[in-house]
Amino acid sequence: MIEAKIDFQELIEQRDWRTLRRELKLLKSHDIAEIIEDLSEDNDIILFRLLPREEAKNTFQYLSFDKQEQIIEGLAKNVNRVSSLLNDLDPDDRTAFFEELPGKITKRLLQFLSPEERRIATQLLGYPENSIGRLMTPEFVAVKPEYTVAQALSHIREYGRDSETLNLIYVVNEQWKLIDDIRIREIILASPNQLIKDLMDEHFVALNANDDQEVAIRVFQDQDRIALPVIDSEGLLIGIVTVDDVMDVVEEETTEDFHKFGAFQAAIVNPLKARIGLLYQKRIMWLIALVFMNVFSGAALAAYENVIAKAVALIFFLPLLIGSGGNAGAQSATLMIRSLAIGDVETKDWIRLISREFLVSFLLGLTMALGVSLIASFRAPEYIAIVALTMVLSVMSGSLLGMLLPFIFTKLKIDPATASAPLITSTADITGVVIYFSIASWYLGLY
Repeated sequence: MIEAKIDFQELIEQRDWRTLRRELKLLKSHDIAEIIEDLSEDNDIILFRLLPREEAKNTFQYLSFDKQEQIIEGLAKNVNRVSSLLNDLDPDDRTAFFEELPGKITKRLLQFLSPEERRIATQLLGYPENSIGRLMTPEFVAVKPEYTVAQALSHIREYGRDSETLNLIYVVNEQWKLIDDIRIREIILASPNQLIKDLMDEHFVALNANDDQEVAIRVFQDQDRIALPVIDSEGLLIGIVTVDDVMDVVEEETTEDFHKFGAFQAAIVNPLKARIGLLYQKRIMWLIALVFMNVFSGAALAAYENVIAKAVALIFFLPLLIGSGGNAGAQSATLMIRSLAIGDVETKDWIRLISREFLVSFLLGLTMALGVSLIASFRAPEYIAIVALTMVLSVMSGSLLGMLLPFIFTKLKIDPATASAPLITSTADITGVVIYFSIASWYLGLY
């Protein structure tokens, strides 16, 4: 792809439009999008202007939000081109683009839409943020149960050209209430005179437009479907959601959770393209907060100066012990956050999970205690009992903390991914220091 980027850059600089158009015809939409992403601000718009209308629409959907916004701004002087692009976009892709923009800009761009497309865009934007309604597209095919198979196929040929997918055909009554969905294969293989209602089993799965997008993720994971219908509170069919749209949400959610777990304030799309100031801004607040948290570790150490003075060798094991507790906590938190996100566990399961985690962390702590005891037998054999007991308790406390924090955050309606690894490890560090030197004080009789 690097060679393609260099070639296109040179062709643009040489103003070799004929060769450019010929080369673009050989590429797929996602390949063109990758080239545009890597081009400079002026050249990316030049290349985008050379694309035919249909190819421009397809390529635009693969671009990052920042590049989409840049393209729209670059085309702003050409009202007809902006209008064509926005009207041609699939409603769900257009909604995803609009919802990232400031309200004033979205209102201005809505004016470029045709009355029908503006109605659709306004309807989709009217649903709550991160709801299934924002994901759906109204481009689908529905038939009536009294249609014959021949009539249904004729209807599909007439209205199916713009449908997002034709794998499933939806059956609605006179009020447009969803009553079934039928695979296109069953319709094609049926007798032309057979009625659609004879093919129905009235078993279908539907999404509610006002539900959170994470509900759609879980349903798609459970159902082997390319698309799922979306209904309103009265059961009326108002759109569909396709698996590719849900996969986009999964990627966004995963990226967001990953950044939160790494103590970033927000996701950074591409660190190579992000401004230095932005990279600094997204990381500094959490790091400062963690610095203040680690002050408590220092305070805990200061409180045990007499223990450290009497048994300096204990310091050798300190990083190993508190690091093990933090690592165990990060493992446990990762497992819980993922399980909560995909619906394997719910907040009501926390009591059962505590008992299981207690046993697992105890076994982990015993195993790691054997390892650290072996090290202590060479370095400071007189402190084996202190080190081994601290390892068991540190691993157990870190694991239980890592498991509980995501549940607590979920109960408080905070994203459980906010229970980030640095937060858990910092808390485990403080706990580990207190456990270690409390045991040492008791063992050495310094209380």
